[in-house]
Amino acid sequence: MIGFTLKGIVRDRSRSLLPVIIVSIGAMLTVAGTGWIKGIFGDIIAMNAKYSTGHVKILTAAYAENESQAPNDLALTDISSLLSSLKKDFTGVEWVPRIHFGGLIDIPDSSGVTKYQGNVVGRGVDLFSAGSRENERMNIAPSIVEGKLPENGKEILISHDFAKRFNLKPGDKVTFFGSSMNGGMVFSELTLCGTIKFGSQILDRGGIICDVSDAQQMLDMEDASSEILGYFKDDIYSEERADSLRSTFNSVYFDPGDEFSPKMLKLSEQNDLDEYLAYADRMGTIIALIFIFTLSVVLWNTGLLGGLRRYNEYGIRLALGEEKKHIYFMMLYEALIVGIIGSVVGSAAGLSFSYWLQETGLDFGDSFGNITMMMPQVFRARVVPEMFYIGFIPGVVAMLIGTAIAGIGIFKRDTARLFTELEV
Repeated sequence: MIGFTLKGIVRDRSRSLLPVIIVSIGAMLTVAGTGWIKGIFGDIIAMNAKYSTGHVKILTAAYAENESQAPNDLALTDISSLLSSLKKDFTGVEWVPRIHFGGLIDIPDSSGVTKYQGNVVGRGVDLFSAGSRENERMNIAPSIVEGKLPENGKEILISHDFAKRFNLKPGDKVTFFGSSMNGGMVFSELTLCGTIKFGSQILDRGGIICDVSDAQQMLDMEDASSEILGYFKDDIYSEERADSLRSTFNSVYFDPGDEFSPKMLKLSEQNDLDEYLAYADRMGTIIALIFIFTLSVVLWNTGLLGGLRRYNEYGIRLALGEEKKHIYFMMLYEALIVGIIGSVVGSAAGLSFSYWLQETGLDFGDSFGNITMMMPQVFRARVVPEMFYIGFIPGVVAMLIGTAIAGIGIFKRDTARLFTELEV
C-alpha cells in the first residue's frame, strides 16, 4: 500500500508538489522559529545568571528589598562561615561571593590635579582564588580590549567605552571615591590594568571590575559581600532543583523577623525572568498551533483545487464500485505520506538554518543603544531536541485537517448521475 501510494505521489507530481512545498515551508518556519526563540530567551536567561542572578542568590532580606540601590550597609556578614556551611551542605552547587558598588573615578593630569571625573558601577568578583571559575563564567579574559587581567591587588579593569571617553590607558593611575559599608567616605588609588567590552550596553556603561578582596578592602567590607551566587556544577539551570534548594536553605537560615538573616532567591524570582522562562517554554507550542491553523486553511484550499482537478478520477473510481469511505481514507493516507515527506524536508531545512544561526548569530547591537535590560547584542538560535519532531506537528496535522475538510465533497457525489457527469 505504501509503495503504491508513493509511486502515485512521485509519478503525478502535480497533485503532490504544491502540498509538499507548503508543508515544508510551514515545518521549516516552525523549527527555525522554535530554535530562534529558544536561543534568544536562553541567552537572556544565561546572561542574567552569569552576571546578575546566579542560578540561586543569597542576600539579606533587607538588601533584597532595596537591591537596585546596592545598599552595602545591608550586606551579608561573616561570609567565610556561611560559605563553609554552604559548601558542606550543598555540594552540587558552586558558591561565589560578589560585591556591587558605585562611586566616582577621579582621573588626574600629569601633575596630579583632577582632570576628569566620572561615575562608575563596580563589581567585585573572585579573580584570585585557586579554582575560581568567575573569569570563565563572566567571559572576562576574552572581553579584554587592551591590557590584561588583574594579577595584583589594587588593579582594575574598566569599561572600554569609559576609558576611551576619558583617554585612559592600561597603567594609568585613578582614584576611586565611594561610601563604605558603614556609611563613611572612602577613597583608594587604583591601577588600570586593562579595558573591557562585554558587548552589552548595560554592562559596558562605566563599569569597573576588581577582585572581591580589593572591593572588601576599599569599602571596609571585611568578611562581607553584597551577595553570594550559587551555580549548579553542570551549568544547567533547573527550576525544580532551584526551588528545592531555596526551600531547604530558607527553612534553616532565613528568619522572617530578622532583616539581616540570609535569604535565598532562585533565578526565576529575579529580574522578571519567570515571565521569560514561561514564555520560552510555551513558544514552541504557540508556534506549532499558529502554523497548524494557517497551514490547515491553505491546505484546505489546495485540497479543494486538487479535488477539482481529480474530479473525474474520483468519479471513475466510484463508478467502478469503490466505496466513498475507502476513497476518503485513501486521500487521508496519501495526505499523511505527503505531510511526512514535507515535514522531513522542512525540518531538515529548519535545523540547518538554526544551526547556522547558532554558530554565527545576528548582531543587533546598534538597535539596543538605550536598552536597560541585560541581554546579548548577538542573538543566536539554539538547536534543542524538540526541534527534531516539532515540525511534524503542524506538517502532518495540518495536512490531514486540510485534506479531511476538502475531501468531504466525496460524500456529496451522486452515484446515480456519475455516467452523465462522465459523459459515458
